[in-house]
Amino acid sequence: MTSIYSERRDQLKELLQSEGLQGALITSPANVFYFTGFNSDPHERFMGLLLRTDGSPEILFVPALDLSAAEEASDVQHLVAISDDELPFEKIKEAAGSLSGKLGIEGSVFSYERYQLLSKAYPQLEVQDVGALAARLRLKKSPEELDKLRTAIRLIEEVMEGAARKIRVGMTESELTAELEFLMRKVGADGPSFSTMVLAGEKAALPHGNPGERKFRSGDVILIDMGVVKDGYCSDITRTFVVGEASEETRKIYDIVLKSTLAGIEASREGAVFADIDRASRDVISEAGYGEYFNNRVGHGVGIEVHEAPSVHGRNEEQAVPGQVFTIEPGIYIPGKIGVRIEDMVFIGEDGKAEVLTSFPRELRIVGSDN
Repeated sequence: MTSIYSERRDQLKELLQSEGLQGALITSPANVFYFTGFNSDPHERFMGLLLRTDGSPEILFVPALDLSAAEEASDVQHLVAISDDELPFEKIKEAAGSLSGKLGIEGSVFSYERYQLLSKAYPQLEVQDVGALAARLRLKKSPEELDKLRTAIRLIEEVMEGAARKIRVGMTESELTAELEFLMRKVGADGPSFSTMVLAGEKAALPHGNPGERKFRSGDVILIDMGVVKDGYCSDITRTFVVGEASEETRKIYDIVLKSTLAGIEASREGAVFADIDRASRDVISEAGYGEYFNNRVGHGVGIEVHEAPSVHGRNEEQAVPGQVFTIEPGIYIPGKIGVRIEDMVFIGEDGKAEVLTSFPRELRIVGSDN
């Protein structure tokens, strides 16, 4: 029976052929997983999937230490192990023979060093960036992929509830971060999908700040942005809490961000232009007088990678289509003072409507010794 991975490889080969390419060497670990079912980080070692449009066998090249795992996970029939003392492009020549014409590579991940080695092995070969072709196929999530995303979301929301219950005056950002990453494993996640972000008070104004030794104080906002990976798929959620008692200004800013998040979700539907989704969310903040404090995009796709297509920003004129999953995550960040972000993940269903996949309450939650 044909597997979903075999179908994806066939779809990619059709796209390659339509672009006049004779094949592709896929080396992004995320794309290798998408097209083969083998999920691995090879670190500095070489891993790649060679596809050709002339009917030649598909070949998956893996580090020798990963061969058994690849044989178990992948349905690719031809696997070639590369040991640490072997040269990857010599192994490719040995297994694949001659390559001619145009070969696709992912320009964002194929290093210049590897390009030089490929050119030395195959001097007559032309290369073309096909990263966008792979991204196009990954845009639409299958029911199986959606189920995995839902599982990753369920797990991170369990961790988020744990976060709300653990926050105490005097605790540091680093201490809570450690607790949360332990809890991720405890609830069954394979690990965090990105570096967990716990930022308190004025540090919450740093959209991508790093947790440190800042202690939680009464009246602080606590911004928590985190996600997990489970079975190869990611989740991403942000909630902002307040310790002890929220000031009038904090409540005002929080309410504006909440309205902005809801406006972005409301604008998300089949056929909506991503620039318009961004604008719908951004206008709420701008009209409230805080536009200068929101200078990042409204959202991004989530799937095998925590940041993937589509990008929800003011210049993206592409339209949302059924099967896409992306975040809506506006924020207000006033340097040296306060930061608030509320992030949800949405899915465009076959009916064209947006389903909010995240379910953790958005209402302002006061946390601390009595929560």
